[in-house]
Amino acid sequence: MTSSVTSGANSGTTGRAESLLRRMVEVPSTTGEEAELASLLARELPEWGFRSHIDEVGNVIGRRGDPDAPMIMLMGHMDTVPGDIPVRQEGSLLYGRGTVDAKGPLATMIAAAAAADLRGMQVVVAGVVEEETFGKGAQHLAETFRPDVAVVGEPNGWAGVGIGYKGRVMMRYDVSRPAVHTASPEEKATEAAALFWDRVRSYCDSYCEVVAAGDRAFDRPVPTLNDITGTIERALMTVSVRTPPGFDLSAFERFVTDAARDGTLYVDDRTPPVRVDPAGPAVRALCAGIRRRGERPKLKLKTGTADLNIVEPRWQVPMAVYGPGDSSLDHTDREHIDLVEYGRAVEVLREALGILAQTEWR
Repeated sequence: MTSSVTSGANSGTTGRAESLLRRMVEVPSTTGEEAELASLLARELPEWGFRSHIDEVGNVIGRRGDPDAPMIMLMGHMDTVPGDIPVRQEGSLLYGRGTVDAKGPLATMIAAAAAADLRGMQVVVAGVVEEETFGKGAQHLAETFRPDVAVVGEPNGWAGVGIGYKGRVMMRYDVSRPAVHTASPEEKATEAAALFWDRVRSYCDSYCEVVAAGDRAFDRPVPTLNDITGTIERALMTVSVRTPPGFDLSAFERFVTDAARDGTLYVDDRTPPVRVDPAGPAVRALCAGIRRRGERPKLKLKTGTADLNIVEPRWQVPMAVYGPGDSSLDHTDREHIDLVEYGRAVEVLREALGILAQTEWR
């Protein structure tokens, strides 16, 4: 049985928003395979009052309002990590891959922007590709749009507003050693790789001691050994480090280059950390919408990365991160969203957009 999304809401609007989300979740869209979902949204957006198209890299773009007016950008990603979760509803809980990360937030943006009073503004809703890897869709968006204010869709709970995400460095290490007997005291390739990993971990631990990072995960660099394969003769590993604001990336790269010794080091990603102004108009508008529904807003610093890390340094406009869902369910086989929370998030964002539309931008 489908529950009411939000108390007192028009049942037709409620059902329509729920239907949109379910249809989005029913379309598989792992990274690199978002085309079917993009086509669905390109057909659906005009029914919600948007002009729509699919851009050069596969992002789906919906526009509403005067194209010469100040722009509110709402962007969420269409792609998901792999893993099939049968789409089903149990009470108010909708299960399926992407319900939380991040089709729930993207559907929230579409439904809220369609219902908001945006006189004097234009709104662009963008469903972007490849967020789960290297942000191809967000990079293209950063180059082709110049909004006045923006909201990125990620799960923070309907009463939560994201104001910061850690950065990320992704490295591949490739090392070879001559073939020797296992009894030989000479260093093996696997041992050289293990030594490199130990040095990366020690560097991050030392950083925390030097800067007195404390216990908050957001302030500490966190290294992860993503994968390793190897033999006596050759070893390959992938290492990622989630980096906090203030982390000296240049100094770190000098260190790992030296730590690699005669191995080969490839740095595949340098995503900077970002923290937005908590007193900016985007954060304030969302907080106002949350308070008007009787809840105290929670400002959140996240230990992962998001498309915010890509677009905020380029646009340098007031921004925030918003969307329903429990982020601890990201990438798990228990991923689901509460449709009641989803409905509240639609109303919060709708109201926040109305507040932003009344802001003097020029």
